[in-house]
Amino acid sequence: MSHCYDVVVLGAGHAGCEAALAAARMGLSTLVVTLNLDSVALMACNPAIGGTSKGHLVREVDALGGEMGLAADAEFIQMRMLNTGKGPAVHSLRAQMDKRRYHERMKRALEAEENLDMLQGEASEILVEHGRVTGVRLAGGVGTAGEVIPCRSAILAAGVYLKSRILIGDQVTESGPSGLLRAEGLSASLESLGFPLRRFKTGTPARVLGRTLDFDEMEVQQGDVPAPHFSFLTKSDPRQQYPCYLTYTNSATHDIIRANIHKSAMYSGLINATGTRYCPSIEDKITRFADKDRHQIFIEPEGLSTDEMYVQGMSTSLPQNVQLAMLRTMPGLHRVKITRPGYAIEYDCIDPTGLDLTLRAKDIEGLYFAGQLNGSSGYEEAAAQGLYAGINCALALKGEAPLILSRADAYIGVLVDDLATKGTNEPYRMMTSRAEYRLLLRQDNADLRLTELARRTGLVSEARYRRLMEKKEGIAAALRALGGHVAPSEALAALLSARGEAVPKTGIKLFDLLKRAGVGYTDLMGLYAQLPPLDEEVEEQVEIMARYDGYIEKQQQQVQRFLSLEDTLIPDGIDYLHTDGLRLEARQKLHAQRPRSIGQASRISGVSPADIAVLLIKLKQIENS
Repeated sequence: MSHCYDVVVLGAGHAGCEAALAAARMGLSTLVVTLNLDSVALMACNPAIGGTSKGHLVREVDALGGEMGLAADAEFIQMRMLNTGKGPAVHSLRAQMDKRRYHERMKRALEAEENLDMLQGEASEILVEHGRVTGVRLAGGVGTAGEVIPCRSAILAAGVYLKSRILIGDQVTESGPSGLLRAEGLSASLESLGFPLRRFKTGTPARVLGRTLDFDEMEVQQGDVPAPHFSFLTKSDPRQQYPCYLTYTNSATHDIIRANIHKSAMYSGLINATGTRYCPSIEDKITRFADKDRHQIFIEPEGLSTDEMYVQGMSTSLPQNVQLAMLRTMPGLHRVKITRPGYAIEYDCIDPTGLDLTLRAKDIEGLYFAGQLNGSSGYEEAAAQGLYAGINCALALKGEAPLILSRADAYIGVLVDDLATKGTNEPYRMMTSRAEYRLLLRQDNADLRLTELARRTGLVSEARYRRLMEKKEGIAAALRALGGHVAPSEALAALLSARGEAVPKTGIKLFDLLKRAGVGYTDLMGLYAQLPPLDEEVEEQVEIMARYDGYIEKQQQQVQRFLSLEDTLIPDGIDYLHTDGLRLEARQKLHAQRPRSIGQASRISGVSPADIAVLLIKLKQIENS
């Protein structure tokens, strides 16, 4: 294969798919190399997209022109908005997926892309000359070197496949998830290029046969009607939705787990990798939360063409016979049969602090990393990084400025900054609490925040841009109409009294009426003819802007202070090791990570406010010299 590709993407999971599609759609010749084409966009763990904070990432991927939201909207079997009892900052959409159809939908998207080729195979080596990627070597036969694919850039999105091991009790299998092949050679290549590797661990619960469950003993969890959607391009969808079910562990479940916990691969010493704190195994839950007498367990369909069900909340590495015994203690599962046992998986990943804020390796031109290889967990975190790396790889090859999203721009900005600046000692999971400006970074306004920023990439279609402009014009028209004052009236008094609100004695601005509890834009339209009818999404934005007006203004002020530090750039050649006044730890951390700005430097673990003060003085001296 003598053709030189602009971009070679290694891996076709959720990160690899978005990276490859972005690069190809931006006009670059792109090749995806994956161990198995039947595992493109594989949902190896839960058959769902979105969830708390993860739904934000999917909306942002969509707003930037990515594929995940469109694919999820096409193949969902249930849609449900989470956290609706709280404020809009933490509302998050979650979709139960048909996992097989989702894989097929994503694979078709790759196959249809004109600038994109696909190849089933294993990459064993990244070739670098004079500090720049020149090609990728494929694995050859025993004792032989494989074919070299020349390329200008490579995006590594190898997921959990690097020297991965599956563990079920004392049974250890050297393979990737779901019995797939693992990647053997790439770990050594990364180490030879100067990337220290670490071992992380994640896990998955058993899959069970639906006909062996007694659903009438569980609580039914229905989807929302009408179904919400991820993509800003998707129209409302009236399709039939399918229920999930809720059951609980109990003292009998916990007794079986405690009696057998020494057989768990996590507790027997077989696993030396670091697991995720925020998605614990059932063994960890019983140990860490010993005072809880039960834990929620969701039974979720894996798709419409199978009777297999996913036991959400019961990730485990206990032996299969123990898994069966503990499952049969729970309501609705007394007759359950396991089709696939739960397992733990450990794998190699890199320290992401070796990357810059575009997800490019700091010391190697043209080498980008995305997804679980960077120490993150989750399909959504992977897709977000894949899209971001693909965009920035393509922009760099075109000689254009990178697209850098800050913590004030997007959850993607928080994700990338956390990984590249702070690093992670365990599989990183996105949470709303990680976003300092989450009232501004809501899932409902991802298009308003990001689509215009992304237009220069070429990933934003005219239809998407036109839809955004119509939305912005609708918001502006509504705000103009709401800017007027109205006098007290009997109709207004009746409305406010019905909502338990005080009736104003003097004139009041229409916008301020929306701040009253339970008063919506539609209510005011019924009273005041000057208010134009609004699209549902526009109405949502206007009501949020009114109800959270003071909080939004305060957070915008916080963002301005944050941006002043982000805009204070640090020269590339600054010598931290010989900067007087910096503590030794700060010198070493700053030298290793080479932050882009004072703001980024302030978030590096081990760099104190006093060190930042020294840096500011140093920058002033450089400016005056």
